[in-house]
Amino acid sequence: MYRLPKAARAAPFLAAGVAATLSTPLDREKLPIYPQPDTEILVQEVPSELERQIGTARKSLTATYREAHGYVQDLVSRWIGVERAVEHRVKAIISPEESLTPGILYVGVATLSGSILARNRALPLRILLPPVLLALSANHFLPKTTSNLTGYLSDLEDTYLPTLAGKHNIANAHTRMTWERIKNATKSGREGLDKGVVGVLERVQEATGLKLKETLGLEKQVEGKIMQAVKAAEVKFEDTKKVAEEKVREAVEVKAAAEEKAEEVKKAAEEKVEIVEKVEKKNEEPPKRLV
Repeated sequence: MYRLPKAARAAPFLAAGVAATLSTPLDREKLPIYPQPDTEILVQEVPSELERQIGTARKSLTATYREAHGYVQDLVSRWIGVERAVEHRVKAIISPEESLTPGILYVGVATLSGSILARNRALPLRILLPPVLLALSANHFLPKTTSNLTGYLSDLEDTYLPTLAGKHNIANAHTRMTWERIKNATKSGREGLDKGVVGVLERVQEATGLKLKETLGLEKQVEGKIMQAVKAAEVKFEDTKKVAEEKVREAVEVKAAAEEKAEEVKKAAEEKVEIVEKVEKKNEEPPKRLV
């Protein structure tokens, strides 16, 4: 067996010892004189997957709740605005001078009476009679409230249905004209009938000698109508006289005010003329010399 010499076998161990001897004292740090502070240990909490899912769900639920709460609050605010608008409109329509307690009951009774009276009649009469009685009774028992309601409905019609409103106005104008013609025809027919009856009674009275006009009271009626016409003429004359007197009084006041204004203007003009004359006199005077 081949063996190495002792020097060759001891060489690796010697080199390792020298390296350890050289590296150990040089690599060590110098120890501090003062004690070092304790090292802070930060513990970071890492949430689990379940906690992250729960947090996300809670945030989503909170956002949904806030949106729903805002939407509900918006609806409540709108509803309160609608209530106030309706209350204001109802107060504007209902007249404070009229009591609704008996009037609206009378209107309801009249409308139901129309339904009862027309229940065995033809279909058009059953349809038309209740609303006609409703309109007539409302105009009779609650005239101002009915007028306010009609004006409000007319304004709505003019705003949202202008074409229908124009046709409605034309129909109302024709209806009023027809009604006035019927009234005039009825009045003239009644006057003609009264004149015919009076003429017949006069002829019978002349033929028989009986005082039928005095007995039936027609003469008093004629006299009453004449007196009413005379009183109406007197009232109209008095009104015209008052208006004329007011116009004359206003004209006199205007004339007096105009005269006062003219006097003021005249005085102001005279004062200005005097001032101008004084200035001219001063300008015409020779300058004074110092001796």
